[in-house]
Amino acid sequence: METKEELNKYYVLDSSVVIKWFSNEEHTDIALKLRDMFVMGDIEIVVPDLQIYEIANALRYNKQIERTDVDNAVKSLIEIGIKVISPKREIMKKAIDFSYDYDLTIYDSCFIALAKELNFVFVTADEKLYKKIKSLNFVKLLKDV
Repeated sequence: METKEELNKYYVLDSSVVIKWFSNEEHTDIALKLRDMFVMGDIEIVVPDLQIYEIANALRYNKQIERTDVDNAVKSLIEIGIKVISPKREIMKKAIDFSYDYDLTIYDSCFIALAKELNFVFVTADEKLYKKIKSLNFVKLLKDV
């Protein structure tokens, strides 16, 4: 049986958390600590492949970030070594269920379904999303991590 401490070594981070690695926002310090803990080998992070597209798109439309910065951010996301999961039938089925059950986008639901499938903790900085799903016992708001 895993203890709570052991369970909290395994995370699915949604894009609202990872984007903070590249832009200074509220709770960026916590997001960067998670990144640093991953780099040091203290935690494991897994994300759906969708995240790379979401991060690139969000940075592309940030007027303070230039084209080369977007390219460098995507390169670093790929090279950091986070395990990136392609869509799988069982995860997509769960994502569809979460989407309907909690009135979520399929995009958000993919992150949640991946965490559920892997028995990982899902972390989001999106308070609106968190309010919809806080009843799920594997969900945490970034500021509470």
